[in-house]
Amino acid sequence: MSKATSRGFTLIELVVVITILGILAAFAVPRFLSLDGKARQAAVDGIAGSLRSSAALTHSLWLASGSPATISMEGTSITMTNGYPDLTTINSTLADTTGFTYTAGTGVFSKNGAATPANCSVTYTAAAVGGSPGIAVDKSAC
Repeated sequence: MSKATSRGFTLIELVVVITILGILAAFAVPRFLSLDGKARQAAVDGIAGSLRSSAALTHSLWLASGSPATISMEGTSITMTNGYPDLTTINSTLADTTGFTYTAGTGVFSKNGAATPANCSVTYTAAAVGGSPGIAVDKSAC
């Protein structure tokens, strides 16, 4: 009868594997670190699209209602300016603004958690007579 011998990894095999893992990590870590900024940029783009959609939907409801000064959307009163929501009620037309802080006086939706929230934001400008509202996106510091 012969004895069974157990054999583990040699030191050189372990060093090679650790070196390969280190090289892979050197390439992967920077990619993962920049994902949070890209996620904030995507969220800003998302709320900008939501603002465009909600302004158009509200405008359609306003036209269908006979152009009143205020309309009701899901039980919430929306004040209209030139056929579109004004700065004080535009945030009420959105279903979810989680992760954003809205400043009614300026119409700015700032992304929470950004290095400079003012430069990671969407600005809603009330519609001028005969025009549509302005929606400006700033992703310079997300």
